[in-house]
Amino acid sequence: MIIEDTPAEAAVKAGPDILEITAEGSRFVEAPELKGKLVDDTIAVLRAKYGKKAGIFCIGPAGEMMMYSAGIASPDDDDVQLRYAARGGLGALMGSKGFKAIVVDDKGSTYKAPVYDRELLQETSRWMAEALLKDPKTENRNTYGTSAILALANTSGLMPTRNFSSGSFEKADDIAGERVRKEILSRGGQAGKPCVAGCVIKCSNVFPDKNGRQIVASLQYESITLLGSNCGIASLDDIAELNHLCNQVGVDSIETGAAIGVAMEAGIIEFGDAEGAKDLVRQIGQGTWLGRIIGHGAKLTGRVAGIRRIPVIKGQAIPGYDPRGVKGNGVTYITSPMGADHTAGNAFETLKYMDVLKRDGQVAISRKLQIRAALLDTLGLCLFVRPPFVNRPEQFGNLLKGRYGWDLSFRDVQLLAWDTIKTEREFNSRAGVSEEFCPIPEFMEDEPLPPKNAVFDVEMDEMRKMWEGGFTPLDEF
Repeated sequence: MIIEDTPAEAAVKAGPDILEITAEGSRFVEAPELKGKLVDDTIAVLRAKYGKKAGIFCIGPAGEMMMYSAGIASPDDDDVQLRYAARGGLGALMGSKGFKAIVVDDKGSTYKAPVYDRELLQETSRWMAEALLKDPKTENRNTYGTSAILALANTSGLMPTRNFSSGSFEKADDIAGERVRKEILSRGGQAGKPCVAGCVIKCSNVFPDKNGRQIVASLQYESITLLGSNCGIASLDDIAELNHLCNQVGVDSIETGAAIGVAMEAGIIEFGDAEGAKDLVRQIGQGTWLGRIIGHGAKLTGRVAGIRRIPVIKGQAIPGYDPRGVKGNGVTYITSPMGADHTAGNAFETLKYMDVLKRDGQVAISRKLQIRAALLDTLGLCLFVRPPFVNRPEQFGNLLKGRYGWDLSFRDVQLLAWDTIKTEREFNSRAGVSEEFCPIPEFMEDEPLPPKNAVFDVEMDEMRKMWEGGFTPLDEF
């Protein structure tokens, strides 16, 4: 299904629609009662109408107001975990089409996805699960979640702090993975929770407040750093509540945390002012002029406030890895179709085997990691399942043969990944999104980042050559 154009102005004023997708087909249903509702309230209305088994995708008021940081929320079957297609403004796109929610109900459907060789598919899946269970990273993520890396990010000097003015936070221990786990377990929350059935990594969590009431699920590294250290906020309770508020008004916590950090730099509120930060997020949902500015992200906030230090690339806020502190990520941010997107090829893992502050070798490693990320995305696999395939990349071919019957070598699978990157670039071009070579923010080239005092100095010509060049398959994953 492809939805084109935008509704008439009168229809927008009347209220949003629900797009129903069932075994019988699809239709738009008027839902004026959902206009302006927060995400949890929207889900409650939809559950009462469609039941527990229906799949739900919805937006908050930020999406209805077409703010650039708006995302699309989706709850799990128990409405405990709230997942977001958060980055890139997808919620604004959905709001522009005039609907508040998509509801998928497969009741009555007899469709089953065809499988070419079920035995091969199951055998390869078992291999992957068993290999993941033996990998030390799995236990670490299961125990502490994605916040497991916070302490290392802080000591390595790459963690965004006070609007990217520093790479380490003096109160990092108060928000690190160990502290997150301690608070969760002492309050009756849940650590090591799977995001989907069958997940063996289980890096999600349910974070409660001091009274045991669930605040957010999950509390992740990116939200902790951008809403926490980047804003000078050292209370997990305040960070969790900020994360919850972002989820309710329907905005990306990375983009919003970066925008608030810029607002703090401008003196709109002070660094460390958690209550002021919460008020800014509430104003996003209320649609005040200040809320609309913040809700459109860090780039607009910085321009309106007249701030030089605006941490964005291709209009998107830089996530929890300052490119001066891990230069491979800077290359990824500059050359990937999504701009500042750590999931397009995260060089954090290179801390273990190369000098991340040297400029040599960063372009080559980013290229490898971008192809790896695109490959996993193309196959619909979580980025965290990559360790087993490092040693046995041919297993990608077995997954595809088991599912579809395709006979593909590892080289063929890599070509699929490269085609994905080219398609993303072509989409950007056709959609009017600049696909021109986009440099790092100027302040990152001449403002040393404490405590390592590094600047981003990877050769632009080398990055441009990689960005403009073709693709040669690699021998390794």
